[in-house]
Formats: sequence, structure tokens, C-alpha cells
Amino acid sequence: MRIVVIGAGAIGAASALALAEAGAVVVVVDRVGVAGETSSRCEGNILVSDKGPGAEAELAIVASRAWRGLAERLDADRAPGQPATEFEAKGGVVVAFAGGAEALEAFAASQRGIGIRAEVLDAPALRALEPHLSPEVARGIHYPDDAQVQPSLATQAMLARARRLGAELRIARVTGALREGGRLVGVTTSEGPIEADAVVNCAGPWAGEIAALLGARLDIRPRRGTILVTTPMPQRVFHKVYDADYVGAVGSADAALQTSTVVESTPAGTVLIGSSRERVGFSEDALLAPLAEVAAKATRLFPFLADTMLLRSYFGFRPYAPDHLPAIGADGDVPGLFHAAGHEGAGIGLAPTTGELVAHAVLGAPAPIDPTPFLPTRASLQEAA
Repeated sequence: MRIVVIGAGAIGAASALALAEAGAVVVVVDRVGVAGETSSRCEGNILVSDKGPGAEAELAIVASRAWRGLAERLDADRAPGQPATEFEAKGGVVVAFAGGAEALEAFAASQRGIGIRAEVLDAPALRALEPHLSPEVARGIHYPDDAQVQPSLATQAMLARARRLGAELRIARVTGALREGGRLVGVTTSEGPIEADAVVNCAGPWAGEIAALLGARLDIRPRRGTILVTTPMPQRVFHKVYDADYVGAVGSADAALQTSTVVESTPAGTVLIGSSRERVGFSEDALLAPLAEVAAKATRLFPFLADTMLLRSYFGFRPYAPDHLPAIGADGDVPGLFHAAGHEGAGIGLAPTTGELVAHAVLGAPAPIDPTPFLPTRASLQEAA
């Protein structure tokens, strides 16, 4: 089969790789290039720690395991001069201030019930893992299976592997659909038509717009997030550390600004500081308020950051699904169209297993987990609209 994949971010790259490995002829189309938007404007999270019991947690657990083997293969297979994925199985530490310890421990207990490793830390154990944490922190939970990649490099590595298997990358803007007897048989682009047996919409925050261009309806909305980056320094943050408010922000449907603290070091010595969430469309205005809140909360968690120089800040748009689950599978109205979008801030972490689910939906390859909760036709996504 000849498959068009729209979008060269992490989800598009993982889908292209899974399809190419299953024997399909793949053409990836992106208006900017590899990891040109959301996948280069995030932290590279591979988390199980923020997932409560449910379908997304199952997807995250399987994807976390998949990343370990995938990163090793990608790094071993890379061409001369191609950078590594910077995969780090660093683990995560989720913390609570006074008053929040009981809720954090209850959430961790529910996760242990579905197989997520979540280890309660007493004060000495917490300080041993993160000695520079504020003394105000009352409780910590260690998640040894949390990990991180450099998101842009990991996306590039997945697509590079797909291209070595024959996939093609075209830089073009999708402008419409090619149809034959009511079935989608390709796309029109700014660089000309591309015929295909199937089309996979991996356009991230723009997936709803692409769906509409192709005659479908998919309720995916942009949700803006900001990140601060410090200048390089000796390592003083040893895990992915975030406060328990992050879990609530991830699952919230509120369009207003929400901030929580996520702090981690990178192999380059910088410290990434997040995070914010707000639904403002694709607006690039009024960034000072989220950045100021993120900075203030980060210094409460790690006081040394108050005296640290910032290198830069950046923002991006994440693909938000109103029922908080990605849409992966066949469109309900347009034969030949498939979707893989709506992962919000978890796209990097969920990418490899999402790619396998796409290969299952399009080619009939084995499914890594039950695909039913993620189908674009599910009632919860339709009702949320």
C-alpha cells in the first residue's frame, strides 16, 4: 500500500516508521519540515507518573517500554553525523507541599494497582535523590520508569529510519482531497497531488483543520504551553521533578491559564522549566503572564533557580482532545482517512505505540493494545464536541 502521512512531528514520524517497517510505501508531507512545530517546542517527556488508571495509562505503560528498545535501535542505526536521541531513563520524582501529601499518596496507590511503579519517599530518601529541593516539600513519590528524550532529535531519528526503509519526505502544504467514488485516494498539496491508498492525519494541533480540508470532522484544539531554559550549569536536578499540581493541569478541561512546576536537567547542562496550559487558539500574544507564573513556582520548588540566568524561553501548541484521549484509527465518515492526533503534551512519550496502532488500523498489523478506547468514532469524543 502507498500511504500519505500528514505531519512530520513525533506522531507522524512514528507512524511513518511503523508503516514502513510493516512494508508500506510511505510519503510524509509537512509544510515546515521534520519536528518543525510542536515536537521541537516541548520537553521530550516519556511519563507514566502523570497517568491515572484508564486507557491512556495503559498506552503510556506500553509506550514507555517500547521507547527503551526503540531509542537503542535508533541510536545504533544512526547515520554518520546524526545526533543521538539523548534517551535518559532518569526516573521521575513527583512532590507535594504541605497539605498535598495525602492526595499524592492516594494517586500513587491507584497507579500501583495498574502496575505503575510508584515508591513513596520519606524525607531522607527524597533529599538523597534531589538534595537541592526546597525544605518546604512535604512528600515525594519516585517513578523509576519515567524517562526523557531530546524531542526534536528523537523525531528526526524516527523519520530518518523510516526514510532508510524507503519513506519519502515532501515539504508542502496540504490543500485538499483526491477522491474516487467517495473514497479518499490522496491529497492535493501546494507542490502538486499525491495519490495514495490511505491518508493518515498526524497534523497535531492542526489536525482538526486538516480533517476539515479532507471532508471529515475531528475535534482537536490547540493548547498553548511555555517553557523556560537556563544557561548551562553543573547538574543540580537529577530526575524529572514536578509538583502534584501538574497531574490536575494535564487532566483539566479549563481553557484558562494553568501552571505547575516541571524541572529537569538536560545532557547539555541546561535546565528546562515548565509548564503552562491555556487554550487561546493559535495566539502568540500575552506570554509574560504564563512565563512569570512558571518562574515563580519553579523557584519555590528549587530555590537555587532564583539566582540562575535564563538562556531563552519558547512556546508551542499542543493538540488537545476534549475527552483527554488521543484519536487513533479510521475516520467514521471518510473511507481511506485515518487519524493519529490529540495527544496534547504526551505525544513524544506515546509516539511508538501510537505508530503501531496506526499500522494496525491501516495495514492490519498486530495491535500492541486494545485500540477501541482511542478510535476517532468513540462516543466520548463526539459528545465532548
